Amino acid sequence: MTSLSASLVRGAVTSPFKHPGRPGATLPTDRLTLPAAPAAPGPLAAYRRICGFPAPESGPLPLPYPHVLAFPLAMRLMTRRDFPLPVVGLVHTWIEISSHRPVQPGEALEPTVYAAELTAHRRGTEVTVATEARVGGELVWESRSGYLSRHAPKAETAAARVGEEAPKGEAGLKAEEARAPALPAVAEWRLPGDLGRRYGAVSGDRNPIHLHPLTARLFGFPRAIAHGMWTAARCLAEADRQPGELRTVRAEFRAPVLLPATVTYAADPAGNAFALRSASGRVHLTGTVTRAL
Repeated sequence: MTSLSASLVRGAVTSPFKHPGRPGATLPTDRLTLPAAPAAPGPLAAYRRICGFPAPESGPLPLPYPHVLAFPLAMRLMTRRDFPLPVVGLVHTWIEISSHRPVQPGEALEPTVYAAELTAHRRGTEVTVATEARVGGELVWESRSGYLSRHAPKAETAAARVGEEAPKGEAGLKAEEARAPALPAVAEWRLPGDLGRRYGAVSGDRNPIHLHPLTARLFGFPRAIAHGMWTAARCLAEADRQPGELRTVRAEFRAPVLLPATVTYAADPAGNAFALRSASGRVHLTGTVTRAL
């Protein structure tokens, strides 16, 4: 947690000196690795509670938990001087997770993080950050996350990518919601205003946009917003109630959840496709999972 806090401070200091979209930008090529260690029981139990996962005395780690363990490494990578994008304002847009086998809490997990790809995006530049977790050299879990740095793209890049994404603004949001799967409502959740602070204490992600309305307003949000990885984890905790072990997930973060909020979890009968939406019908997150039966 100390290293993660230091990365957040370093990111705030270095971000103004970085210029996303500059020609010839490259990613760091090295990999960052933490020493192998089992998940600490206390933080793991707190994570299960706040995300809604069952809390058995024994059982595999929740599918997204290695992401939390590796997040300090990802932040260390993205706040380095040789990382081309400013971490302030970076938006987590999607995540893919694959579990090659269940990971037990007592197993010594070795996380590795590296920058996999830098691509032009209609709204700026997107970086893909990859995470791998090994036990005794065996790859047991991996993920890929997309992070968007918003800026005015080059004219030729924007022209080349017209039509690849829905236009934004009110019309674009309505079009995006119309394309989202029309899934039946399963549960309604009331999210308290301090959810960001509570999840931040568990995950170490104390980004100001999640903590308090005053700090969120500094970044253009009227109120604090829920962590995207909390919304994904909460949906996966619900999906995990269905038969079959969760093995993969793809989640798209479509719109922030302003706190406090009442949201609806919707899913198909098997729990293999899901969405999180507001009372007005705005879609915050969509996802799909596969299972090992």
